[in-house]
Amino acid sequence: MTTPTAHPPYVPGHGLLAGRTAVVTAAAGAGIGGATARRLLEEGADVVVSDAHARRLKESEAELAAEFGADRVASLPCDVTDETQVGALFDLAEERHGRLDIVVNNAGLGGTANLVDMTDEQWDKVLDVTLGGTFRCTRAALRRMRAAGAGGVVVNNASVIGWRAQQGQAHYAAAKAGVMALTRCAALEAAAYGVRVNAVSPSLAMHPHLVKVTTPELLEELTSREAFGRYAEPWEVANVIVFLASGYSSYLTGEVLSVSSQHP
Repeated sequence: MTTPTAHPPYVPGHGLLAGRTAVVTAAAGAGIGGATARRLLEEGADVVVSDAHARRLKESEAELAAEFGADRVASLPCDVTDETQVGALFDLAEERHGRLDIVVNNAGLGGTANLVDMTDEQWDKVLDVTLGGTFRCTRAALRRMRAAGAGGVVVNNASVIGWRAQQGQAHYAAAKAGVMALTRCAALEAAAYGVRVNAVSPSLAMHPHLVKVTTPELLEELTSREAFGRYAEPWEVANVIVFLASGYSSYLTGEVLSVSSQHP
């Protein structure tokens, strides 16, 4: 068993995204989306956050606005399976801040069911949120970025499960593998108008609320697969998203970066 390493200290912001406007989906709560919204703000970006859970979204917006200023944070509930709601989200970003520079597609839906027992409804729901939602938001972003002619960045949230097999996860694995393929294809198309499209591929990013509902046995099994012998903090994944959104990755597009040692 790998001996767990210590969790690293939190990295302060360096103004890498000053003057930019970002949209982050599924950003309510303590997971990767919430951590990403915070890191973008710490790096100087104005942020529009969305989530399907309106109450939690409003609480997250209030918390971020209190810390970073109400003029830098806006929110709008959004079901990424609804094209009208997706359009309204991106319209808000442009109306509020006059531009759209960064889009982080974090919305996804999991579940566990063996393929022989999986219903069409289970399959369709996971695929529509995880892959279809990423498609709709990427399409909306690219249309606006192309029209603006000022470049931009899209970062999608994939998963190592898109590379490797896991029992009971056929729908989620298929969706995340689709996100990877979508990322690569979109990157080729968007390069013509100066937009980069990349993805992160985390494995196990935990936070206190998730730890509480995960059995110690399962957590030990999952962390034992990681080189560091521990789970990632959500902000460690968010740091990689910041890198992809920043000028430090200006020649990087169509890539899926593994935030894990479980790359195949």
